Amino acid sequence: MARPDLKPKERIILALDFSELRIAKFWVESLKHKIKTFKVGPILFLDAGPIGIKEFRDMGADVFLDLKFHDIPSTVEHSARQVVRFGIKMFTIHALGGLEMMKAVSDAVSDESGKSNKRKPMVLAVTVLTSHDEASLKNIGIKTSTKDTVLSLASLADKAGVDGLVCSGMEVEMLRKEFGDRFTLVVPGIRPAGDKHDQKRVVTPAKAVASGADYLVIGRAITEADNPEAVVDEIVKSIS
Repeated sequence: MARPDLKPKERIILALDFSELRIAKFWVESLKHKIKTFKVGPILFLDAGPIGIKEFRDMGADVFLDLKFHDIPSTVEHSARQVVRFGIKMFTIHALGGLEMMKAVSDAVSDESGKSNKRKPMVLAVTVLTSHDEASLKNIGIKTSTKDTVLSLASLADKAGVDGLVCSGMEVEMLRKEFGDRFTLVVPGIRPAGDKHDQKRVVTPAKAVASGADYLVIGRAITEADNPEAVVDEIVKSIS
């Protein structure tokens, strides 16, 4: 089941997929009274950088840094140590980086947070991107089914000691059945019915939470709405 200690509004993570810091700050300022955590991905990070993250933190927001680190273990380990200094809530690595890489990150984050007296961010391993389906996985040489691939990568993440997984809402129930409450589950690809955009494995907020999702990453469904606050309120109501 999803973490019972989280209030419905605490489950929402707003994706700040903007190319300019000033636009992202507008959305944080506008919705921080309704949403606690905001996602910074590569589009925004290339403009905002660490300075932007500090500004969001100073505004009272928690930050989910979604850069999906995937490199040799030593490179990702040193990157993770840098991330700890940002004082953020959570960040992503790619489970496809393998057991050694994920273990190096998990150990480094614990060590660095202790040395620097900074909050320990959750390490989230990305399993299979929500833009993938079985056909696209086969195109890149992965012959197993999407679900089997997710389970295999989740098992490696478990051995590596990472805190959580980023997965499609379609795999949440399966992961809860296999791993129980072992992982914090963060689910992108959350869309109102009929609003899928470029993601293929999507679910509604209510379905994701009922299946066991802890956090829901939502972007355009809110930021492109005529009344964003009303959309947030409706999502909160649907998962309460």
